[in-house]
Amino acid sequence: MTRRMPAEWEHHTASWMAWPSTGYTLGDTEAEADEARRTWAAVANAIVAREPLTMLVAPDAVPAARAWLDPRIVLLEAPLDDAWFRDIGPTFVDDGGTLAGIDWVFNGWGAQDWARWDHDALAATTALAHADVPRIGSPMVNEGGGIHTDGRGTFLVTETVQRDPGRNPGWSRARVEDELARTVGARMVIWLPRGLTRDSERYGTRGHVDIVACFTPGGEVLVHDQRDPAHPDHEVSAELRDVLSASVDADGRPLSVVPLPAPATLRDSEGWVDWSYVNHYVLNGAVIACAFDDPHDDEAIEVLAAAYPGREIVRVDARPLFDRGGGIHCITQQQPAL
Repeated sequence: MTRRMPAEWEHHTASWMAWPSTGYTLGDTEAEADEARRTWAAVANAIVAREPLTMLVAPDAVPAARAWLDPRIVLLEAPLDDAWFRDIGPTFVDDGGTLAGIDWVFNGWGAQDWARWDHDALAATTALAHADVPRIGSPMVNEGGGIHTDGRGTFLVTETVQRDPGRNPGWSRARVEDELARTVGARMVIWLPRGLTRDSERYGTRGHVDIVACFTPGGEVLVHDQRDPAHPDHEVSAELRDVLSASVDADGRPLSVVPLPAPATLRDSEGWVDWSYVNHYVLNGAVIACAFDDPHDDEAIEVLAAAYPGREIVRVDARPLFDRGGGIHCITQQQPAL
């Protein structure tokens, strides 16, 4: 029987995260550490108010986690390198009516020289064992932030991630598509040419899809819309719209593309920002949305509210996450109910 990866907006049994405990994710000073803890906790505490949450925590970080987190959150002790659970954790699937978890190979976003992944490469196995969910291994280097699905077999990916020479050297589109079909039930794979500019630089993921485009329950695709031609992502947005507008889903239906504005802020102290409202998390009854204290926050929230009718939109200041290389979607993972 064909496996199926449910859409993120389908009902969850639980959510998963990992706690920042070391390195650049935590920061160099106690003030930076508290900023990270405050932001991860804001997301986690909003989630556990609506569904169960398990948090992987390095053993020496348990006291800090307990101080910041809602006591309803289950803490699972495990060594960690970073705290981007979307990328290091399993991808949950419906395996013929039984929940299973895909354990991708994780190698630090393409074996980047600044990354460490000895512990994170084992995080998915740890989570699945704790949840008593069968593990399905894959030879493909992949991360949860590198795929997005409508729950009906249509997947968005980027050429620069799954076919990255640092991840899967020599893999063809066909080989990637075959492995996505085997593991997550892909029937149609839509290849986007690249991700956002900042994410493609030294400390990025080389083009994760979860800050550029995502499906919604109504069958639309939200696309990061950088309107300012001064930002290099203006060209990226146009290219993404062109590809998606010419694409069909797994059932042969043309995609309906809806622009989701990029923040008006163009730069931070490190260069062009890759801040993105696409990087939200959909859970039971709510959407945890990125806010940036930006003039476009309200407009983006209105687009998200229309895309997810009946769900509460919860804003969390995501700037501390993006400062560290990710967003709200990057630190969360859904466990679907079957």
